[in-house]
Amino acid sequence: MQPRVFAILTALLLGVLGLGSVAVTDWTPAPSTSATAPGAATAAGSNAPPVGGAATATPTGDPAVWTRSTLRNKMMAEMQASDPGVALADLDRITKQLPYTVRFCHPIAHELGHEAVKRYNADFQKVISFPHETCAAGYLHGAVEEMLNASAQPEVDLLKLCAPKNTGPCIHGVGHGTMFVAKQDVAKARDLCNKFTTDQNRIRCSEGLFMQLFGPDEEDEKAKANLPADKLAQDPLYPCKDQPALYQSACYFYAPTFFLSSHDYPNHPEVYGEALKWCLNGKASGGAVDCSRGVGSRTMKYNLDREDWAAEQCATAADGWQRKACAEGLVSYYTVNYTDGGAAGRLCAKITNKEMQGYCRSASGLSASLD
Repeated sequence: MQPRVFAILTALLLGVLGLGSVAVTDWTPAPSTSATAPGAATAAGSNAPPVGGAATATPTGDPAVWTRSTLRNKMMAEMQASDPGVALADLDRITKQLPYTVRFCHPIAHELGHEAVKRYNADFQKVISFPHETCAAGYLHGAVEEMLNASAQPEVDLLKLCAPKNTGPCIHGVGHGTMFVAKQDVAKARDLCNKFTTDQNRIRCSEGLFMQLFGPDEEDEKAKANLPADKLAQDPLYPCKDQPALYQSACYFYAPTFFLSSHDYPNHPEVYGEALKWCLNGKASGGAVDCSRGVGSRTMKYNLDREDWAAEQCATAADGWQRKACAEGLVSYYTVNYTDGGAAGRLCAKITNKEMQGYCRSASGLSASLD
């Protein structure tokens, strides 16, 4: 065959093959995840999932970015198909791989606890036989809530649920439960906490009480923050200064939860610094330090994937005492979430601001059940 003819035939053959490949190839552009993947920074500088927009699915079928509802639905389905232990183990895996999910894993774990009590016909020992430290013991809290809510004598049963060990996280869960029993009436819930015979356990109970007040379970229509607008206008830290002295610390600590959520913290990162200024409203009643610790705790909880950035928010406080208190809050939440002995050291090593790093290393003495 002549070279010229061979070249022409070759060109024609390649053209046909090329057209065939075009015909059988899926040319639909792959959806970009560069702006929505968990490791990508948002406009606020966070690794948090963006607000709005549809998340694409990963090859495993999981969404590229978890939301409260998608993660909750997956966990509930896993629990129904197997048992709470399987769901909690997977929840633990996801929160460790993708720290931004810690923002909403605690109430999801609460729900798992509620459902477990129903599933096992209020056999509390069976319910808590599964490892339940995930998401700051949210599963345990939810289980205690459900047990008390269904109890005919909650004022009696609340003393039995955590016995004989009476661990801090369990009694903290009782505190959550008192608010369910009392229908969000703080005074009535406080009376239930007073059934405990030691101040330590009353305080632990109050921690759950005020956490439930300022950050009620989002999917429970009966659990609404009982914070009248007119009262807040007169006292931004209502109702903390009106509490008995024993309970004021926990109230001030959790008050920033309400402030941050009502100021759309996911889309307004400057609100953490504003919360520290807002805490100064508690100086006259001695609550500014606890409130500042609470800001630090929530800042870490909502930004667990960027520890140094969280510390920088604490560093915006004008006074050293408040920067120190905020740093104590950072450590408090970090060590509740990561329960191993080296957690605090890892956190401090990630903080580049030398003053804040020093406060981090000196932080100690906070309740081990504050979450």
